Amino acid sequence: MAEGPPRMITPDTPTPRLRAHDITVGYGKTTILENLSIDIPTGEFTVIVGPNACGKSTLLRALARMLPTGTGSVTLDEVPLVSLAPKEVAKQLSLLPQSPHAPDGIIVEDLIARGRYPHQGIFRQWSTSDQEAVDRAMKRANVTDLADRFVSELSGGQRQRVWVALVLAQQTPIVLLDEPTTYLDITHQVDVLNLARDLQRDGVTIVAVLHELTLAFRYATNLVMMKEGHIVGTGPVTELVTADLIADVYGLDCDLITDPHSGRPIVVPVDQN
Repeated sequence: MAEGPPRMITPDTPTPRLRAHDITVGYGKTTILENLSIDIPTGEFTVIVGPNACGKSTLLRALARMLPTGTGSVTLDEVPLVSLAPKEVAKQLSLLPQSPHAPDGIIVEDLIARGRYPHQGIFRQWSTSDQEAVDRAMKRANVTDLADRFVSELSGGQRQRVWVALVLAQQTPIVLLDEPTTYLDITHQVDVLNLARDLQRDGVTIVAVLHELTLAFRYATNLVMMKEGHIVGTGPVTELVTADLIADVYGLDCDLITDPHSGRPIVVPVDQN
């Protein structure tokens, strides 16, 4: 387990809407997160990083109510998520999970339209505003030309952008993205992260799990670093990240150089030979 208290640098942001309080989460008899607490800063682009199997995706799934907490609670506006109706949660919070699966025989536009489900009801059926939301989402995710294609026919990168469009169509003020750049080449990775940054700048709270540290450091306005199911540090990238912290979390000797464009750190592994 990680030793010592986590390094917490608290940004000056509005009261967090989404919080986890002393949660313990696992799979079966295996505990992944134990007594973990985190505040998700409202309106920020929070990126969660850490080694494989450290609990990043587990934390994101717990925040989305996809995994139950054994102890503690996840709250939205100080109300436990478990006490809220699924549609009420879905109006406030959307999740793009790892490797989502589409129903057989569904076309792109129909899949993206499912993002409007939380906005439907007995007295409110499909409307012009719903169609406009789907059209905007397809345009922003650059999948409009795929609207009539079967999802099963698409490449991995195309499918990933379709799932991003579904999340956009849901129009929630909080968006959780679990490795959203999976299957994407570098150009489309940057496109997706630029889109997430644009949403954040429009006031949406973004939480993303990323593996690529250079991209994580470039886009995060709030970084969360995890190790062995614990948070070892959180705060602005330029104040939090040090070579010693990378060595502790990843077991990697490295130097940090400054990205000339973003001013953020880039990790350069030290050659041991």
